[in-house]
Amino acid sequence: MRVLVTGAAGYLGAAVVSALMEAGHDAVAMVHSPQSNIAHVTEIRVADLLDPVALRRAVDGVDAVCHLAGLTRVRESMTDPLRYFGVNTVGTIALLDAMASAEVPRFVFASTGAIYGDVSGRAITEDLPDNPPHPHGSSKLAAEKAVEAHDAAAVVLRLSNVAGGRDPDPTRLVPRVLSAAARNEPLEVNGDGTTVRDYVHVSDAANAFVAGLEHLPPPGVTERYAIGSGRGTSVRQVVAAVEKVSARRVALIHRPAVPEPSSSVADPAKAMDQLDWVPMYSDIEAIVDQMWHA
Repeated sequence: MRVLVTGAAGYLGAAVVSALMEAGHDAVAMVHSPQSNIAHVTEIRVADLLDPVALRRAVDGVDAVCHLAGLTRVRESMTDPLRYFGVNTVGTIALLDAMASAEVPRFVFASTGAIYGDVSGRAITEDLPDNPPHPHGSSKLAAEKAVEAHDAAAVVLRLSNVAGGRDPDPTRLVPRVLSAAARNEPLEVNGDGTTVRDYVHVSDAANAFVAGLEHLPPPGVTERYAIGSGRGTSVRQVVAAVEKVSARRVALIHRPAVPEPSSSVADPAKAMDQLDWVPMYSDIEAIVDQMWHA
């Protein structure tokens, strides 16, 4: 298939491009800047999610769309919520409109497991109620509702915390701990460091998009999948993994706890069963080892 990947210059988007090409598909990269450089891509198209004319050109001649472009920082969404709804929700609707005009019938959407909110330690499955705790999650949920109303064959991937490779985001936990180890600096953490999250390797996450594309439901049907390693890792366990790999101690400075779920771990059983997808690289120590040596 000839597949348009929005957000192709991003951390996960570039990995999706590579995974598609390795699986034998032609990947067309949609980027925001003409200066973007993406290796091994079939073609690069410049467009903005809020530019309908450019979007229509971007989807021309493709068979499917993997939509990863969007805003992702939770705290930023709390201070600038309308921008998040504008890009994540309105931008997705504009893309769906462009696809309808071009008769592009297949769609895989990058959403977030944060939509579930505080699940009280339960494993995240697709049948849990939606309870987004911030504008980022709410904007993604609204976009999902638009996808469901569209007549494409669609897969929604609710992603856990993506890690591994060369993660460029210094606000995420694993890069922060690695940076502290590299600089011999203390690490500030909220609370006692026992909050638990699910970390999925960027290659596993990218392969989920290929699997979703190759196992789409019938036209007009949207299927949702929780994508994660299925294993929970606490902040302290991430720090321990970094200390083991780097052979350096990371001192912790404990700040006051903030309101957040104590545990958030995906159960990827549905994706493993229906998409034939397996998280192969998502062991936290392997993730940390790769990132440290990168």
